[in-house]
Amino acid sequence: MSDSLHTSFAYSSATRRLRTIAVILLVGAGCVNYLDRAAVAVAEPQIHQELKLSYDQLGVVLSAFAWSYGVAQIPAGTLIDRFGPRRILGAGLILWSVAQIAATSVRSLGQFIAARVALGLGESPMYIGGSRVCTDWYALDQRALPIAIFNSSSGLAPALAPPLLTWLMLAFGWRIMFLIAGLAGFAIAILWVALYRAPESASIPAADLTEIRRQDSANVQHVGFQQALWLLRFPTSWGMFFGFFGVVYISWLYATWLPAYLENVRHQSIASAGFWAAVPLGAGFLGALGGGFIARALDEHGLDAVTSCRMPTIAGLLAAGAFTLAGSASGNLYVAICLMACGLFAANVSSSCGWALAAVIAPPNAVATLEAIQNVGGSLGGALAPFLTGLLVQASGSFTPAFALAGGVSVVCALVYHVSTHRKISMPSSSSRDVEHLPRHSG
Repeated sequence: MSDSLHTSFAYSSATRRLRTIAVILLVGAGCVNYLDRAAVAVAEPQIHQELKLSYDQLGVVLSAFAWSYGVAQIPAGTLIDRFGPRRILGAGLILWSVAQIAATSVRSLGQFIAARVALGLGESPMYIGGSRVCTDWYALDQRALPIAIFNSSSGLAPALAPPLLTWLMLAFGWRIMFLIAGLAGFAIAILWVALYRAPESASIPAADLTEIRRQDSANVQHVGFQQALWLLRFPTSWGMFFGFFGVVYISWLYATWLPAYLENVRHQSIASAGFWAAVPLGAGFLGALGGGFIARALDEHGLDAVTSCRMPTIAGLLAAGAFTLAGSASGNLYVAICLMACGLFAANVSSSCGWALAAVIAPPNAVATLEAIQNVGGSLGGALAPFLTGLLVQASGSFTPAFALAGGVSVVCALVYHVSTHRKISMPSSSSRDVEHLPRHSG
């Protein structure tokens, strides 16, 4: 339960202003991040026609980003925990913008894969760095909401992407669409480096910094890859790794294949598919934002911070699987869209609360590395979802097996979260174990 003696603490205007600016910048960067990711899915019909790529080749292009993104997660997390998010996020913004612009000149499958690999490397610090920023600027029992607001960009941008990117593509072609998305990344990079500072470098009052750190565990002494190896000793880290696989798998099924599904199965035009795809993706934005409010409400009703994040993660995955299966089985377009909207809403509740879980379950200077470990599992799901979907569609001529697989993956990963994430990660001491078991209720 939140400590009621501290809930009324009055932060200085400087602290409130600077952390609000930080969250706004993170939301902007996250939106551009997902616009860049989604560009291939939206441009799939024109790319398919111009470059003569088959569905399984498109699956490889769509998954190439996720493979490099996943491989880079732990190096990016350790760099962020060692050097801070300002420098590492700034460098990542520049790299991914260059990669997105480079994709405007691709002429072959190999060149496209190379551009997507570079994009994945550049985007790898984004969400683990954003969670570290929220950890640096907010007290432990206040982190779920700003992380959810920041993470909502992962729902907002996919909702905006189909209509916005479809309009750009139809008006100027897919290559100009990629160019505009890349230039937007450069603009965010300039703002980030110019405006963001860590609390210790921002000249905020010492009392504010003390309040932010009030409930944190002691910082770990491990740095670099030693920190990652230390975290991997804990079952909680492995539970978050395998559990987040399901969160990203089902989310990326929608993000990468929904427009093509609507065109080929529901017989919608490119413009109509862009419109209808925005409905489930818009619900995903609401789910990503709502996850933070759900976690805060559970905290206010007496659950500890870990349980408040963990329970919605599990429930959201179960619901996402059920609604996705139901939506794919419906014979009515409008019913299917509504059910899939519910599925993506639930999946993004899980995503927001899964990100917040790492920020409350680990010491502050290990958060980015733990987020990286979790996101390696997520990236594996993000890589396999488009690839396996492409293979299944190519082999069966139907999207039904792909949706069925996604539903099953969600249920299994919900169970993984349930059995593996009870325990908080902390430094060992002479009188305690490396892992402390948290009660379901505190106070």
